[in-house]
Amino acid sequence: MEKRQNKNRGGRPTMKSGKRIHVIKAKLTDEEIKKLLQLQRDSGLNRTALIRKRVLGGNGFSMNASEILALLDPIGSELGRAGNNINQLARHSNILSRQLKIDPKVVSDFNHLLEKYINIQTELEKALRHLLRKLKDS
Repeated sequence: MEKRQNKNRGGRPTMKSGKRIHVIKAKLTDEEIKKLLQLQRDSGLNRTALIRKRVLGGNGFSMNASEILALLDPIGSELGRAGNNINQLARHSNILSRQLKIDPKVVSDFNHLLEKYINIQTELEKALRHLLRKLKDS
C-alpha cells in the first residue's frame, strides 16, 4: 500500500508564524476586570485576542462586527427602497410598452441605467464582504 502524503485531516490550521508558547499572567482589581470584560463585549473579541490586539496592535481602534452592521443597515434599507422603485418603474414601463405608448429610447435608457445600477450594487456587495472578512480576521 502506498502512504498518503500531506493529507488534510482537518483540525486546527497551522500557524503562519511562530507558535505561541509564552504565558503572561496579570492580577486585576474588581474595577479593572469589569473594564476588561466591557472592552471584550464591545470589541466582540475573546480576552486573549483583545489583549494581544490592544498591547501589540497599537492603533486602539476597536469596533465589532455588530456595530458596523448597525451602521451599514441604512445602506441596505436604501438599496431595498431603490430596488422597489426600479420594480415599479419596470412594471409601469412594461404596461406602457404593451400599449405602444412608450418611446423605445426611454426603454433603452432605462435598461442602460438599470445595468449601471446593478453593477454599482454588485461592487458595493463585494466591498461589504471584503470589509466583513477584514473585521473577522482582525
